[in-house]
Amino acid sequence: MNLKPISTEKAVMMIEALNILAFEVPRNVNKNEIKKEVEETLEIKVDDVRTQIRNGKKIAYVKLNKKNLAIDVATKIGLM
Repeated sequence: MNLKPISTEKAVMMIEALNILAFEVPRNVNKNEIKKEVEETLEIKVDDVRTQIRNGKKIAYVKLNKKNLAIDVATKIGLM
């Protein structure tokens, strides 16, 4: 699976305020597959995954566990 981090102004606000990372994902994957991929790739714990299809692209909003700060993960993957 190919996870593409999103770094729009809204996504950065969600990182800082809500501990949520946003990724563009293939349209054929489900929430459980997204959760598993994020946990294995980034070595973090995920609490919840929400998805949205916008402009023909599937966006996954991944809420991280309180022990994992999204700002630290975003820095690690080069978003910030």
